[in-house]
Amino acid sequence: MFTTGAFWFGVVVGYITYRTLKHKTASGLSDIAAVIGAVGGGAVLQLFPRGSASFEEYARGLASGFFTYLLLSLFIAAWFTRRDGSATKGSKAANEFLGE
Repeated sequence: MFTTGAFWFGVVVGYITYRTLKHKTASGLSDIAAVIGAVGGGAVLQLFPRGSASFEEYARGLASGFFTYLLLSLFIAAWFTRRDGSATKGSKAANEFLGE
């Protein structure tokens, strides 16, 4: 059960991390440092010790959340493009829908 929680925690952290980096107008070293701190920080390593099954599930969840946001944004952009009949309008509508 603990490994399932680690997976979903990783999904949430990965999703929020990707969304934050995507929506920042100016990314810099501080943003990368924040991501590294969130992903490999001491609290995470205390919760999920390296090499344990929970850490593996956290890493899988992190990747899943990160790429879920990417796939969701691509799906929404394609849906809006099909609906509006224009890639430009579809992209603009998708960006508004995703909070850009």
